[in-house]
Amino acid sequence: MKLAMVGLGKMGANMTERLIKGGHDVVAFDLREEAVAAAVADGAEGAGSAEEVVSLLEAPRVVWIMVPAGRPVDATIASFEPLLEPGDIIVDGGNSRYSDTVRRGEDLAKKRIGYMDCGTSGGVWGLAEGYSLMVGGDDETVAVLKPALETLAPGKEKGWGHVGPIGSGHFVKMIHNGIEYGMMQSYAEGFSILKHKEEFGLDLHQISKIWQHGSVVRSWLLDLAERALSEDQTLEDIAPYVSDSGEGRWTVFEAIDQDVPAPVLTLALIARLRSRDKESYADRMLSALRNQFGGHAIVKDTD
Repeated sequence: MKLAMVGLGKMGANMTERLIKGGHDVVAFDLREEAVAAAVADGAEGAGSAEEVVSLLEAPRVVWIMVPAGRPVDATIASFEPLLEPGDIIVDGGNSRYSDTVRRGEDLAKKRIGYMDCGTSGGVWGLAEGYSLMVGGDDETVAVLKPALETLAPGKEKGWGHVGPIGSGHFVKMIHNGIEYGMMQSYAEGFSILKHKEEFGLDLHQISKIWQHGSVVRSWLLDLAERALSEDQTLEDIAPYVSDSGEGRWTVFEAIDQDVPAPVLTLALIARLRSRDKESYADRMLSALRNQFGGHAIVKDTD
């Protein structure tokens, strides 16, 4: 099939390349001309505007967008919506909040433009390994996209699925990322405890390799931990600052809205927020309080 890929960040560029290698024709568009040029070098057909993208596609046109959540998604849809016709399809493969996806689907349905949300996992490894795809939309829309989904996934019958109506794909991806937060935090804390047991002189890389085989904690994340530890066990060149792209927060909000206890996922999110507090007033206050009620020594800041 032929489709347009709009948004050629790392994920979008890799997905474009995988689609082309799978025999699909792709029209590539990005606000950065160099990104379009790179996609053209991989075999895509380049476009310099939304109008050109639409002119290069045949009905039913498929515009797959890979842009950051929020306003960029709304702006991208707004630029294509007037150019599309009933029966054409827009796919949001980014990490949009599912409630926004439901709203967008309802708005586009009024103009009989199809909408599909595709929660996408796989990161920089997706190009070689395939992507995990969590798809929301109606049966007819998903059927049109099935050839592309089968190409992007690890296999035709694995790694992807139609999970429900519009919004459900992004909802499942949101929970997926919340779980990911908890798993990553567990590995990070466990390896930190190992590192602090200095009298044993533990080889963290060796331990990660042991756990990769036969252990109940083996996983792809553990494989990535082993890879990181093979390069530098001290991790001294990595700042202790952990970002989040929103899905973990949304998962915690959803847990609260549904009255579902999720302490592990919540604490994992809080740990990320804590990593960004270079000037922790809370810690200073804790120290001051211990001194006030118990006379505990205060370590003076000499910086």
